[in-house]
Amino acid sequence: MIRPIRTLLVANRGEIAVRVMRTAKALGLRTVAVYSQADADALHVAVADEAYPIGPAPARESYLRIDAILEAAKKSGADAIHPGYGFLSENAAFADACEQAGIVFVGPPASAIRAMGSKSAAKALMEKAGVPLVPGYHGEDQDAALLAREAERIGFPVLIKASAGGGGKGMKVVRSAEDFPEALASAQREAKSAFGDDKVLVEKYLTTPRHIEVQVFADSHGNCVYLHERDCSIQRRHQKVVEEAPAPGMTPERRAAMGKAAVDAAKAVGYRGAGTVEFIAEGDHFYFMEMNTRLQVEHPVTEAITGQDLVAWQLRVAQGETLPLTQEEIPLQGHAIEVRLYAEDPARDFLPQVGRLDHLVLPSHLDHTRVDTGVRAGDTVSIHYDPMIAKIIVSGADRLEAVRRLEAALAATEVVGLATNRVFLKAIAAHPAFAAAELDTNFIARHQDVLLPAPTPVDDTVLALAALFVLKEEARQSAETVDAADPWSPWGLAPGWRLNRDAHVDLTFADRDERIAIRAHFRPHGFILALPGGDVAVEGEAEADGSLRARLDGVALSARVIRTGNRLTVFVRGGEHAVDFIDPRLASQAATGTAGRLVAPMPGTIIRIAVEEGQEVTKGAALVVVEAMKMEHTVAAPRDGKVKALKFAVGDLVDEGAELLVLEDA
Repeated sequence: MIRPIRTLLVANRGEIAVRVMRTAKALGLRTVAVYSQADADALHVAVADEAYPIGPAPARESYLRIDAILEAAKKSGADAIHPGYGFLSENAAFADACEQAGIVFVGPPASAIRAMGSKSAAKALMEKAGVPLVPGYHGEDQDAALLAREAERIGFPVLIKASAGGGGKGMKVVRSAEDFPEALASAQREAKSAFGDDKVLVEKYLTTPRHIEVQVFADSHGNCVYLHERDCSIQRRHQKVVEEAPAPGMTPERRAAMGKAAVDAAKAVGYRGAGTVEFIAEGDHFYFMEMNTRLQVEHPVTEAITGQDLVAWQLRVAQGETLPLTQEEIPLQGHAIEVRLYAEDPARDFLPQVGRLDHLVLPSHLDHTRVDTGVRAGDTVSIHYDPMIAKIIVSGADRLEAVRRLEAALAATEVVGLATNRVFLKAIAAHPAFAAAELDTNFIARHQDVLLPAPTPVDDTVLALAALFVLKEEARQSAETVDAADPWSPWGLAPGWRLNRDAHVDLTFADRDERIAIRAHFRPHGFILALPGGDVAVEGEAEADGSLRARLDGVALSARVIRTGNRLTVFVRGGEHAVDFIDPRLASQAATGTAGRLVAPMPGTIIRIAVEEGQEVTKGAALVVVEAMKMEHTVAAPRDGKVKALKFAVGDLVDEGAELLVLEDA
């Protein structure tokens, strides 16, 4: 029976909410957003036809409140709810509540969510269906001693995984029996915090596997198809970094075998809607890992190679229609790659970042490039939610073309205000092993030295562009002070002319702890800059948006310099480098460093204090565990010593840089 959808409420935030609403609007539906106090001015709220507040910033008080979302649906007259991904998207109770309220849930039936929502139960179900599984323990008994014995039986290394949820949360690789108890406790805490369920399973950790997932779709008329596969092997901390479709090296025979297994898994639970069956593959074998009963973050690459809008498919299926295509009709054209641009600092072990996006340029203007985002310049990345800024998706006639376009898209991306993984992603895209499709889950660890090189000193090109920007900015400011009644007054001009002396100005920049002095000699059409590597003739113009068209010793360069305070971020040749301009007109301010202090690595909540005042500790010992964005960050002792004072208690909220405890010599 067809149940037409006219008004769609999206029970989510960020880029997925924006993406769903844009498809819904294209189909002629009215769209409704919900938002927390932190998201009152968010992009997804602006895109919606109307929006309703549902509570404070913490997700458990807003986006995870079934009652608040259903109340918003009632007030708005929504006849359907799309859960997006994350939050309540795989919550069977939410699906049940929608049905009881007479609202269409754009997702699978609650029974399928329950069947696949527990990794342990799903593996038991797949075992009965004859789908190959990785050796492991998936039982209900969660006694710590039993889990330790099972790990010994399986053989180290093993992988502890949260039974509910995913995204790398509650997942730990354990390489020895000695490390198992602490890893288990940490995994259980993360699982409880992220999913409200601390159950785990233990599996054999494969050493060089590929992560391949199959997109499935089923309707309520008994039809089920697979829309080919995605390779998600490049991961960090078990979280996907790069996704592509189709999987490189996939033969038609292997595709058909994995596709059939995925469809069989979906049919076994009476599935409906979009789902993803995830496999881990090594050599000639593949093993079932889990099924995600929702749309995946990486669904755009599947859309790119099939030419289908999966959200439109979801809406058609949800209102009772049949699938738009049969298995034989689903195309496979070209290649697509997606990367996730995150607010995180690769130089600090990828710590998530929070703060304001002072400047944001995303490469949506490039051909064959798609950008899904939920933020704009000026928005704030909050401690309360995932720090993803955007998904950047490129496509090409083949993989080589897609890789080249990915490099270009990342080179055209600019973020100022907080650290991101952009340069890291660009290094992956440019790596020869990536071009050769030498993929497995150890890719990043294997090439870490190249992907995460030590910081290098600022070069003369960056210094020249920074100096040109400052000089042009000061000339523009001088021009703005000219008396309109006397525009040729010498007091309003700044040509650098001096009587009987060389016209020059000295500029000072700081690159980390090093100060660099540059003398700029004025010339009729530009400057001669005395740089560390020698003199360079520089000329060019700067636009109000920071764009520079410069010539350095005759070589033309396009660049952009963004100034925030005294920090200049220079984007040139696809790279970026930040330097500080030391303005002599401003009073110097002593930098407040945190070296040697035991401080919070980022804003978060103290969830564990492993020491007491007066306790002696050894270098490397865990002291305090801070939770932020549903991930744990352990502050360890930098040296042997004794705990002199604890500054916070379990449950306290702390800001980045807050001193957690005082450590003195023993």
